[in-house]
Amino acid sequence: MKPAPFEYLAPNDLEAALAAMRQHGYDAKLLAGGQSLIPLLNFRLASPSILVDLNPLGDLDFVRPSPGGGLQIGAMTRQSRLGSDPLITERAPLLHEAIPFIAHPQIRNRGTLGGTLAHADPAAELPAIALALQARLRIRSDVGDRWVEAKDFFVGLLTTALEPEEILVEIEIPPPPRGSGWSFLEVSRRHGDYALAGLAAHIALDEEGRCTEARLVYLSAGDGPLLVTTAVEPLLGQEPNDASLQEVARQAAAEEVQPTGDIHASVEFKRHLCRVLTYRALKTAYGRAI
Repeated sequence: MKPAPFEYLAPNDLEAALAAMRQHGYDAKLLAGGQSLIPLLNFRLASPSILVDLNPLGDLDFVRPSPGGGLQIGAMTRQSRLGSDPLITERAPLLHEAIPFIAHPQIRNRGTLGGTLAHADPAAELPAIALALQARLRIRSDVGDRWVEAKDFFVGLLTTALEPEEILVEIEIPPPPRGSGWSFLEVSRRHGDYALAGLAAHIALDEEGRCTEARLVYLSAGDGPLLVTTAVEPLLGQEPNDASLQEVARQAAAEEVQPTGDIHASVEFKRHLCRVLTYRALKTAYGRAI
């Protein structure tokens, strides 16, 4: 397959890219890593008349510390760098742990953090990580910047809060609370395939070992990254034990995740995977938080 004809633009700075998006709006598509967009173009599932290439914008490729122990990551930062940068290993170990699950090294060498978040594939790992880490996303247009919480950025299947004239430029990850534990797990038919089920888990304990925070975010379990809220409530203010972790896993899988069946797995099997993975992820996160 070949894409429909389009005009190609490669602006040398962010201002020129923003001007192109303002001028062309819905007729334009942004090209970051291209690992999702190019197949869509080739199958003509997307047919923009203008392709705006962000790869010349080196200023959007960075990983740097933020005040207080957090991280600032440029939208054009490659996924492979996210898996090897020591600053991410230190300050966002959940993000570091998830990177090897993303496709294959060749894909990660081209794919970008911002491109994956903007594409908002419900089977993608990085949207779930952004939501689990309570990331903030800086979005720029000609009128200035606005910040959007990850929980408000993903609004539906392959749909985000980005307007046609806007560009995602930075992702900010806050410092983890003391006593934090984390885990990322997924199951796929083969390594590199889309996950049948997966989740990012993050918990925090106080000095007495009681749970003060608990977040479970699933992929391949709905129209986007799915944050579970009700199932984790019994953990808060309590010291987790095996029985409570098992009950959280059961309730999350039975009542809150919304997987769809396909040729690879039924809804029932995906719920089973979610239950097993949830228990394992919580147990690992708890062990790391102690």
